[in-house]
Amino acid sequence: MSIPRSRTRRALAALGIAVALTVPGAVPAQAAIGPSFTDDFNGFDTGRWYKADGYSNGSMFNVGWRADHVTFGGGTMNLNLDTQTCPGGCSGKPYASGEYRTTDLYSYGRFEARLKAVRNPGTVTSFFTYTGPSDNQPWDEIDVEILGKNTRQVQLNYFTNGVGGHETVINLGFDAAAGYHNYAFEWWRGGTINWFVDGALVHQENGSRGPLPTHPQRIMMNLWPGIGVDSWLQPFTYPGYRLTAGYDWAKYTKY
Repeated sequence: MSIPRSRTRRALAALGIAVALTVPGAVPAQAAIGPSFTDDFNGFDTGRWYKADGYSNGSMFNVGWRADHVTFGGGTMNLNLDTQTCPGGCSGKPYASGEYRTTDLYSYGRFEARLKAVRNPGTVTSFFTYTGPSDNQPWDEIDVEILGKNTRQVQLNYFTNGVGGHETVINLGFDAAAGYHNYAFEWWRGGTINWFVDGALVHQENGSRGPLPTHPQRIMMNLWPGIGVDSWLQPFTYPGYRLTAGYDWAKYTKY
């Protein structure tokens, strides 16, 4: 599969720079500054989060990030995808959407979110952690991604020093776009990542398929339509109305 190379282009384009993916002298994850927290998403906590605004990740992201496409209401944080003021107000892209990310980086612990995904081929609803050259670190990432082509599955993955290719697809037994469910992963200093759905362990990585991440990372959520990755996401067709991914809460427990 060509997904790892595509994902590499995505992340580098997100930063707008080219970098070497192997960086010696890894920084211990315990150096991160973010403490444990629970956020019920009753409003925008500017001390903990920021909204991506006024740029595009380029490459396979066919969307411009807009702060006004991250909204709050009824106790949820919503990421909204539409064509409002595009392409002029969407960084030249045909669609606008939202990305929410923490101001701090976070170390080993349990990362959790309760969310409802979008059902529409060509889209990705995500909950993940990421760091890279913009944080003066190598690219490390841990992913929970629900692909709009089949919202009865979740795709799990991780990247270490820019090396991915650890995709695992899990059958959920429910439609992730029909209601809110809990998604979590535990990132352990001792050398495992454990993923959970509604409290049940669904997958573990122990480093046997490649080294696990070691650098503190930002907690992130976004909703986006792909381009040039039809073999992965299927083609995206805008349905003519706003698509919304909902997030009921997010939580981090430091280990």
